[in-house]
Amino acid sequence: MGYTSQYEASEPARPAVDAMPGTVVLEFGAPWCGHCQAAQPALEQALSGREDVRHIKIEDGRGRPLGRSFGVKLWPTIVVLRDGVETARMVRPADGEIGRTLASG
Repeated sequence: MGYTSQYEASEPARPAVDAMPGTVVLEFGAPWCGHCQAAQPALEQALSGREDVRHIKIEDGRGRPLGRSFGVKLWPTIVVLRDGVETARMVRPADGEIGRTLASG
């Protein structure tokens, strides 16, 4: 699957996310967010060719239950799950942090 550039039209429910097999990268943010836009090149590079990783971009905001269930407060927040278990989290990741985090797992 690798990198996806589009935000999901609707967010998945938390039980569905927890049941996803393999490695899933949840990216919480908004298309108009400057920090989110700035993170895209690093995300695309880190996820390029990673067909073993499912990347889900979730437009977050007030009243959005999935982001609240993960305690998201700042954008972008990247949550890495393996078989439904959180293994890493990056909030407004610095250059290279995304690639290092995904490579370590």
